[in-house]
Amino acid sequence: MIRFGPAGIPLSCKGRTLRDGISDAHHLGLTAMEVQFIKVNPLTRVVLDEEVGKPARTLPLQLVVEAGSEEPMAAPTRPALENPLKRRDSLTTLTWSLAKDLADLDMTRNLARALDVDLTLHAPYYVDFFGSDEARERSMRQIQWASVLADGLGARLAVTHLGFYGGGDRGDSVQELTQIATDLSAWLREFSGGRVRLGVEPSGHPDIFGSREEVLELARRVKGVVPVLNLPHLAAREKIPLDKPGVLQPIVEEFVKASGGDLYANFSGVELYGLGEFRLTPIKRGQLKFDTIAEVVAEREYDATVISSSPLLEHDAMYMKLLYERALSRRWAKRHPPTSPPPPPVKKAAPPARGAGPSHPRSSSKKPGPSERPRPRPASRSRGSGGSHGRKRHR
Repeated sequence: MIRFGPAGIPLSCKGRTLRDGISDAHHLGLTAMEVQFIKVNPLTRVVLDEEVGKPARTLPLQLVVEAGSEEPMAAPTRPALENPLKRRDSLTTLTWSLAKDLADLDMTRNLARALDVDLTLHAPYYVDFFGSDEARERSMRQIQWASVLADGLGARLAVTHLGFYGGGDRGDSVQELTQIATDLSAWLREFSGGRVRLGVEPSGHPDIFGSREEVLELARRVKGVVPVLNLPHLAAREKIPLDKPGVLQPIVEEFVKASGGDLYANFSGVELYGLGEFRLTPIKRGQLKFDTIAEVVAEREYDATVISSSPLLEHDAMYMKLLYERALSRRWAKRHPPTSPPPPPVKKAAPPARGAGPSHPRSSSKKPGPSERPRPRPASRSRGSGGSHGRKRHR
């Protein structure tokens, strides 16, 4: 199965809630959405008296992502969110425009499942694991909080970047980021029971972790990590044309194999300016076209999800779906050519001209006119009959 969807609430959606966006995507014929968790506004406070004895996940109008009594607080755990709160426990809540509390996430999850819209969630874009200790801790927490929301939404992926390389040797930075991804994946597997996996996508800038080789190697070495095929970022980083099936097919196969047999991809147009300088554009205006990708994906034997990260969101998602359906039709026509030419059409006899008489005189039911009727033949006179002149006298 293949799914198409936007990276965020559709632009044409009248309502701006997440459930409105899911419903709108469904009505447009789309079956996927990547929820954008971009801004993080955390608030850590002590449990209030009226909250004591209640599970953290049941608090109304409180989007709780972390609870506990440890100082500093450890990573979020499911028991801490489900067990009754105690005095002097701490809570971390988020202010997010797309959900008010965890019960709100449950309703959104149920709606997405009812409408068959597959959800994933993208964590905040800016992370830094090689800055200060505070920046490192904040980056780790942002990915974990995004994963808590993904689990509440029923999303199967929490997608993220891993940030800049360190100031030392690049190999050492890759090794340390691999260990961070290992810790995050292990925590996420325990928190969600394996329902949510960590998606790592490549970066278009050479100073940020995420070359094609690094992402694929990370997915091979770390259990639970899914490589995300972000084609605009790869095109910007590698400066290679992706307009030929021979170039694109091996790349797609590498990501499918490393992800365990399916494909999760992001696509949009892209304009390249220089080393690490690019801009995402609508598909029709960018240097990267979807026609070749549609041909490659049409030949697939695996499940795939393609997310539109274009500024036009759902418009380009529907456009990609249209190009894919055209490629699929060409594939079907190629594999099922007509076996014999169709028979020539049968010519129908022309109707008789208006006013023309019948072809056979006896077949006509028209009564003859007065001039056409035969005149009666006069009776012949015979001897011994008639008037007095012909009558014999009997003497």
